[in-house]
Amino acid sequence: MNGEHRYALTATWTGDLGSGTSGYRDYSRDVTLEVAGKPALLASSDKPFRGDPTRWNPEDLLVAALAECHLLSYLHACVQAGVVVTSYVDQATGLLREDSSSSAKFEEVVLHPRVTVASESMIEAAEAAHRTAHEWCFIARSVNFPVRHEPTVTVG
Repeated sequence: MNGEHRYALTATWTGDLGSGTSGYRDYSRDVTLEVAGKPALLASSDKPFRGDPTRWNPEDLLVAALAECHLLSYLHACVQAGVVVTSYVDQATGLLREDSSSSAKFEEVVLHPRVTVASESMIEAAEAAHRTAHEWCFIARSVNFPVRHEPTVTVG
């Protein structure tokens, strides 16, 4: 995986309610995110920031990116370790804290992967694979807040 990898998307604001951004309450935060060859993703700001709670928001997308990056890195680490994963479900959570200046930042994201492996002999290696996955996850390595893991590994 040497070299550069570039990613491109188009973010289109679709929230003009007739008077543009004439006032803070006069426009919607609706956005359409598009990547060539993929379905459009309807996005907005989070509800506390005057957004549409039925759409994806940047905070959701950040937590999702961290969870998916770890999941994919983990599956790769398991293959290399000889661990057969038969199920993986993560209930990831993120904590965004507002400060006194009405700004905010993520304090942490916690991944809660529930992994099922094929054999009891694989549990120890499956648990260790989470550490490897964390080292490999370039998105987790790119953020300036902790990404923690609280995994559960069972045999199925």
